[in-house]
Amino acid sequence: MHILVLSGDEMAAEFKQKFPEGGNGNTYTFLHSRHLTDDQLKPGDVVFDFLLHQEPERLSDYGPGQIVFCQAVTKQLASLVRESGLERICTLFGFNGLPTLLNRPVLEVSLYEQEDTEKLKQVCEQLGTEYQLVEDRAGMATPRILCMIINEACYTLQEGTASIQDIDLGMKLGTNYPHGPFEWANAIGIDNVYQVLEAMYEDTREERYKICPLLKTKYLRGEKFSL
Repeated sequence: MHILVLSGDEMAAEFKQKFPEGGNGNTYTFLHSRHLTDDQLKPGDVVFDFLLHQEPERLSDYGPGQIVFCQAVTKQLASLVRESGLERICTLFGFNGLPTLLNRPVLEVSLYEQEDTEKLKQVCEQLGTEYQLVEDRAGMATPRILCMIINEACYTLQEGTASIQDIDLGMKLGTNYPHGPFEWANAIGIDNVYQVLEAMYEDTREERYKICPLLKTKYLRGEKFSL
């Protein structure tokens, strides 16, 4: 199976770690352009598009029968399809492709059509990965939990209750997480954390997803947390 991957350099590197070339006999083409020609699309049996959620109109690049995994953390598939204005679409799956959250034993995925459940199973077998099916909602599962933890940690820091180092250490010792919330925020990307929380708040209007002013300031200034 040949896999076409549209992504930036960072996620291309993590994708190669998750799905090593030659594994299960699969081959890959990595593209950084958002605009695809027919010749570029033809070799791809499966597409992983990390950029499609930013430009729903590009869904028209993929024809019926083509299998496309779309980064679907900040935009649910139903919204993407509606915004595209298309009546007939490809076989569409969502996946969690945030930094540090892709290269894990289990691929986090969502369905646009329930009838594609068996097709998803077949494709993941060919890819050589286990997968976990989650609801088609903004935030998916892992990003929703992690970003909420990071947001709460920002409130704790903002109130002066504890330092970044103490909060990170407490999380790792208390929950056995591999990273503390501020370490994870830097690794995932402050902009990604902000956008996930923003999408979840728009989706639910729940106060627990309201972005902490400290996190918003970091996002606006393009800064990381000083660890």
